[in-house]
Amino acid sequence: MRIDVNAFLGAYPFRRVPGTSPEQLLGAMDRTGVDEAWVTHLPGIFWRDPHEGNAWLLDTGGRHRRLRPVPAIQPEIAGWDEVLRVAVSARAPAVRCDPTFHGIAPSGAAMRKLAAACAAAGLPLMLAVRLEDGRQRHPNDAAGELPAAAVRALIRADPALRLVVTHADRPFIEEVHFGSTPEEARRLWWDVSWVWGPPEDHLQTLIGNVGSDRFVFGTGQPLRLPENGVAKLDLLDLDEEARAAIESGNAGRLRGPAR
Repeated sequence: MRIDVNAFLGAYPFRRVPGTSPEQLLGAMDRTGVDEAWVTHLPGIFWRDPHEGNAWLLDTGGRHRRLRPVPAIQPEIAGWDEVLRVAVSARAPAVRCDPTFHGIAPSGAAMRKLAAACAAAGLPLMLAVRLEDGRQRHPNDAAGELPAAAVRALIRADPALRLVVTHADRPFIEEVHFGSTPEEARRLWWDVSWVWGPPEDHLQTLIGNVGSDRFVFGTGQPLRLPENGVAKLDLLDLDEEARAAIESGNAGRLRGPAR
């Protein structure tokens, strides 16, 4: 079983990206042995109201059962609490918010309110550090990267909150992990999409220092090649139990109620 917690559907506004339709994403999943993908409406991240993409996303998930919708929430827009309620009713595996893309304070009052609501609903909150390497971004793609301090502030904001952070590299993960208490660190999960494999072996080092139970498989497709994520796992020195946890076990536990 392999679960990709970090995939996207829909057009990217800053360059042509192939493979953004549900059918094309499913084809890429078949090609790379992915059984289930948690999907975000990619253009909605850049819209003034990202909620407007959620209805299409939920409908798509209803038609393609291997695609699990992760609705977007902007907590400074009226009606965000209804978005969360619908996500819970639809048994979404998580909801997401990308505050730097929405132009809101990453650990401000609105984000803390969303964090508390997600904690009360028992639903993980997903945040991306970035979507693309800054060296290849379009000049109009001016959103800043998510600060590590914001992740630490949010995980401390509510003792029941669970965070899934995607597109983080080794320095970011280490800064947050070693700056958190053990209890806080147990409520943080990291996808592997932005962590270097060989020859740097950042992922191997992180798994040894942070633990395989803190990582989930994520590709960032179609903005990134899904084969890259699979190759990282193939090149790791892991026992079967640790690999299974990263590929699906940890994500499977996230889909259920908080423990």
